[in-house]
Amino acid sequence: MTEGPNIKGNPLKISVLLLVVSYFLGEFFFPKYPLIYMLNLLGILGFMISLFLFFSSFNLFKSYEENPDPTTSTKRLIQTGIYAYTRNPIYLSFVLFLFSMFMIFENVMYFISALGLTYWIHNYVIKFEEQYLVKEFPEEYKGYMNSVSRWILF
Repeated sequence: MTEGPNIKGNPLKISVLLLVVSYFLGEFFFPKYPLIYMLNLLGILGFMISLFLFFSSFNLFKSYEENPDPTTSTKRLIQTGIYAYTRNPIYLSFVLFLFSMFMIFENVMYFISALGLTYWIHNYVIKFEEQYLVKEFPEEYKGYMNSVSRWILF
C-alpha cells in the first residue's frame, strides 16, 4: 500500500484552531461591523449548508470504507453523492462554516480566517491530493477533474 499525499497539517484541526482564535480576537480585540439582518439569515443558511456538506461527505467516506484524513492512502475514488458536484466538499464545508460565522456574529476575524484557510487548503492541501490521485488513478481521476469542479464554482 502506498502512502497518501504529502500534506503538511490537518485541515480539520487548522479550521477548528482558526475558529477559536477568530472568536477570541474578534470578540475582545477588534470592533464588530454591523451587517444587514438579511446577511445574518444568510449566515445561518450557510452554517446549515456547511454542516450538511461535512456530514454527507464524511458519511460517504465511511460507506466506502475510506479514511477522510487527507494524509492516508486510498483504494478508490468517491464520485457519487455530493462528490458529483464538487471534488472537495469537506474543505468547502470548513470555509463556508467560517464565512457563515462571520455573517452571523459580525466578527471580522472569521472572514479573515476563511480567506486564509481557503488559500492554504487550495494551494497546500488540494494540489498535493490531486497530484497523489492522478498518480494513483491516472485516467479515472483526470476524467473526474474534467467533469467536476474543485470547489463548486471553480
